[in-house]
Amino acid sequence: SLLLTMNMAATLFGMTVDECLAGVTREAARALGVLDKTGTLEAGKSADLAIWDIERPAELVYRMGFNPLHARIWRGQ
Repeated sequence: SLLLTMNMAATLFGMTVDECLAGVTREAARALGVLDKTGTLEAGKSADLAIWDIERPAELVYRMGFNPLHARIWRGQ
């Protein structure tokens, strides 16, 4: 899972929360060659995003064993 991957990146490799989030969004899209279409929230890009029920982004990285996903938006739907 991406949540476990981010947790391991932070705890085993010392990545920051911002680096972990960039790694599973913008940098993943860049690695796949699709950054021009997705990976960041910008006008003209595919609106693929998750809405999380959390108080701060660090919860996605450090809090394990829960699913805070509130909603998923795929291609703007």
